[in-house]
Amino acid sequence: MHLSDLETPVLVLDQYRMDRNIARLRKRMAGFGVSLRPHLKTCKSADVAARLGDTGQPITVSTLKEAEYFAGHGWSDILYAVGIVPGKFAHIERLIRGGTRLTVILDNVEAATALAGWAARQAIDVPVLIEIDTDGHRSGVKPEDPLLLTIAAALGPDRETGADGAPGARVAGVLTHAGESYNCRSAAAITAMAEQERAGAVRAAERLRAAGYAAPVVSVGSTPTAHFAASLTGVTEVRAGVYVFFDLVMQGIGVCAVDDIALSVLCTVIGHQREKGWLITDAGWMAMSRDRGTARQPVDQGYGLVCDLAGQPIPDLIMTDANQEHGVISHRGDPSATPMLPIGTMLRILPNHACATGAQHGAYAVVANDTEVRATWPRFSGWGLT
Repeated sequence: MHLSDLETPVLVLDQYRMDRNIARLRKRMAGFGVSLRPHLKTCKSADVAARLGDTGQPITVSTLKEAEYFAGHGWSDILYAVGIVPGKFAHIERLIRGGTRLTVILDNVEAATALAGWAARQAIDVPVLIEIDTDGHRSGVKPEDPLLLTIAAALGPDRETGADGAPGARVAGVLTHAGESYNCRSAAAITAMAEQERAGAVRAAERLRAAGYAAPVVSVGSTPTAHFAASLTGVTEVRAGVYVFFDLVMQGIGVCAVDDIALSVLCTVIGHQREKGWLITDAGWMAMSRDRGTARQPVDQGYGLVCDLAGQPIPDLIMTDANQEHGVISHRGDPSATPMLPIGTMLRILPNHACATGAQHGAYAVVANDTEVRATWPRFSGWGLT
């Protein structure tokens, strides 16, 4: 079967590019001597995860549904990297009692107190990473904030060092995510952000250790900083996710080239609006997502960069607008220069945000730097009601 045989829209994964991307970061992390804990929120697929390593590979997830899915496929060392709340305690207990080495994160006393009390009552061990804010981008505690030690105290004695033999929650270390790296505009800026990320996380861990907590884990990560960090001294693991596929946001900040983007959406030209310079396709925002991440970058790629069936970009052709099931394609600067491709022409659109676009689909059509479909790999989505 070839891509031209498929009914569109279809999510296409180029395994050749994906494997090259995976090998690139694996080699880089090996040079630093740190563990790579890939974030599987992007791929949501056991078939893709298997390309990252065997089931002994430590992984990161962003939903407990992801944790349950990957645990069911054999992965056992899982970090749930979204702040834990009491409504999810029962779910994490099921995972832990089922044999998963599940680590959770939090950044406030309320969650720490609730988790400590609950874990003690249930007599289960729950390793906890305290989330650190190293860039003001999202969640976390500042490295020097007194709150850091207050949260640690709320979790209870450091059971890992034997201070208390009872089961319960324990401070396993710290975690940070340099999400602000997505807004950097040069390699030097990303390198500086990576050092800010590293230094902040290491400093927080040092403060915990000085207060008597072992805090063995120092977890950092984003795809940009993982690729540009000059030093990872004091770091024990790096998390990254979108590096497996890359996307136009990553290309726009210089982390990858267009030729590295492994994910695309196959669509078909279904109509023309010649006076407007529009091609109409059958891939709207339900196929591409609403993500316009490149709109804040020097080069706005609209809803995606348009390629031919073989995956080669067509100069200055982008997806400029989207309805639910209709996509609008036109020349980025001059609609009159839009090529009026014949009805039935198949195109591939590279996404702004691989995570968001992937989430619109239930499977990958897998190719390998060509148009032959070699496999169909299922993927999942959603949160609860498993």
